[in-house]
Amino acid sequence: MMVFIDPDGDIEEIKEAFRIINPELYERLLKIDGSDDFFRYMVKPLKVSVRVNTLKAEVVEVRENLREIIVGKVPWCKEGFYLSTNEFSRIPEHQLGLIFSQEAASMIPPLLMELKPGMTVLDIAASPGAKTTQIAQYLQNDGCIVANDVKHSRINILISNLQRCGVLIAKVTVKDGRFFGRFRDKFDAALVDAPCSNMGMIRKNYKNIRLWKLRDCYGLSKLQKGLLMAAYKAVRPGGVVVYSTCTLEPMENEEVVDYLLRNTDAEIEEIKLPVKGVKPFTEFDGKEYSKEVRKCLRLHPQSGDTEGFFVAKLRKP
Repeated sequence: MMVFIDPDGDIEEIKEAFRIINPELYERLLKIDGSDDFFRYMVKPLKVSVRVNTLKAEVVEVRENLREIIVGKVPWCKEGFYLSTNEFSRIPEHQLGLIFSQEAASMIPPLLMELKPGMTVLDIAASPGAKTTQIAQYLQNDGCIVANDVKHSRINILISNLQRCGVLIAKVTVKDGRFFGRFRDKFDAALVDAPCSNMGMIRKNYKNIRLWKLRDCYGLSKLQKGLLMAAYKAVRPGGVVVYSTCTLEPMENEEVVDYLLRNTDAEIEEIKLPVKGVKPFTEFDGKEYSKEVRKCLRLHPQSGDTEGFFVAKLRKP
């Protein structure tokens, strides 16, 4: 049954649409954040944002060239801007790899990795490559990125984006990310932008309302724990592991970070960026998590007018 959702409509009608389309998701969202603002922003059209690729252009130059369509600055990323158009086929800077279409919250993880030229970095679930190309520009194309993805079907788009953006230091691999746990203490930093249930991406595509199932989250949580553990083993002492998802489900967020904290000597660090999130869960659905997960960044759509997002910065002592 087709159900129309009017983002400017009555809040009770928006909630009712969620309940009709996916009652299980609706009940879960009420537990996570039942506020009117939350539900209204969950269906509000997502702002178009791009990141300037400094491997190919200067921020000042691109900002000047696109001044007629730039409508704002992403507060936490100096290379990030909001645009008044999403017709990227008409923007030469996009075709040439001078800018990369990337959701504003998605720009956060590489900012936390303490990247410097010459580092060896693991991107354990890299495709389509937005964060991989961002990592490369912070490394200034000096060092090595192992850009991995488990699905052959996603590798072509990853390679295409790396080439378009002028990334010269990426080694593309096709492995189950848990494979990298055997390479102990080999990487300076690692990113686990984990496969997830996409609850936070409803603003981007309403079909995610219909597709979400709680039973999927159990398997994803197990996979995410395995990926995070592998990445943690792979980084050197002193190295940073950043964990991120585009879901709001605690089973895939706080529970995964809690698992690493309880099973390793990992330390979690505060995220110091000009973005205000909501309070992470230290208890949810009868489960208790380490109080340390309060240092994670949990972004609900109304927090900074982004997609739903979750980030944790972890360090190996």
